Amino acid sequence: MKKLTGVLMASLFLLAACGSPGGGSTSGSKESQGDSDTVKIGANLELSGGVSAYGNQEKEGIDLAVEEINAAGGINGKKVEIVAKDNKSETAEAAAVAASLTNNDNVVAIIGPATSGATKATIPNATKAKVPVITPSGTDDGITVTGEGDSKKVQEYIFRTCFQDSLQGVILANYGTDTLKAEKAVIIGDVSSDYAKGLTKSFKDTFKGEIVSEESFNADDKDFKAILTKIKGKDFDFIYLPGYYEQAGAIIKQAREMGIEQPILGADGFSDAKLIDIAGAENVNNIFYTAHFSENAPASDKVTAFIDAFKEKYDKSPSSFNALAYDSVYMIKAALESAGEDADGEKLAKELSSLKDFEGVTGTMSMDENHNPSKDLVVIGLEKGKEVSAETVKP
Repeated sequence: MKKLTGVLMASLFLLAACGSPGGGSTSGSKESQGDSDTVKIGANLELSGGVSAYGNQEKEGIDLAVEEINAAGGINGKKVEIVAKDNKSETAEAAAVAASLTNNDNVVAIIGPATSGATKATIPNATKAKVPVITPSGTDDGITVTGEGDSKKVQEYIFRTCFQDSLQGVILANYGTDTLKAEKAVIIGDVSSDYAKGLTKSFKDTFKGEIVSEESFNADDKDFKAILTKIKGKDFDFIYLPGYYEQAGAIIKQAREMGIEQPILGADGFSDAKLIDIAGAENVNNIFYTAHFSENAPASDKVTAFIDAFKEKYDKSPSSFNALAYDSVYMIKAALESAGEDADGEKLAKELSSLKDFEGVTGTMSMDENHNPSKDLVVIGLEKGKEVSAETVKP
């Protein structure tokens, strides 16, 4: 994790400096939804900076859901208002945004951030304010649970719409063994990212074959030829590449240009069209990654309606990030309607933790004891930059 000390200091400062709304105690001063004319939901998103593609897609999904909900009468008869703020793809800024949303804007819940490190940075402020956070796409296992065994602690106010890294790593390891019939793998992982480190650990714990080589890079790296030259002469069946689209796109491009043709497996960080732009469509062959949503996966009426509405509003097909954020809004709606008009953060968190058989566009899900949704996922295959397969996989 980059700049860990700075993030922790920023979070501690914000906790000390920012009390609950109106300066009272966190236990009793939070205004309930029954006292307001609108339902305010915060959006703490990466709208600029290094991973802004994720945050802007999630904002699109949020806006579509809110438009639909308000057209249908709102939540508990009240219109939904989104208070969106840019965390600039920075963890310290994500913590500051969380403090601002909870202390100044009287939001009942927060959607985002999109990435794992930024979401972790929001936990202290959101927890102190007792405002539930749903990250649509923060997959690090440590977001919702810290510690293990007797020291295990579930973060009371933190939830997610996506599946977690440990599940992605397991699915990809098994996909390599069972579907690709592979026996030997190379790992190229981002050592500066909690996301990539969690994915690597889960894969290594699960893969039954031989890990021929394990190479690493940092998020700021641009040239990967030294790593690729090192592995080119080795005997392996596929590359496991846990990382985000910027570095993954560059690695795919450089690998294919060097004549490395083995399959490349990645996680949901590949889920952005910019991966194709960076790598070049002609290089994006034999690529497989885990995703939360695909137009080409078997669809329900709800999914079809979402796809049609999204295309009508934005004139493009929806992505996983669009769909996850869309579901996040509807999850909050379902929980608020169960909690009633006087719901505060504590009541909302309780309802979110007991969410069962919620039908979303990313699958029918129930929240488990660790605040992770239990649902199916999709493994997408790419050839010439186009999606050619979408296999639904049960956990």
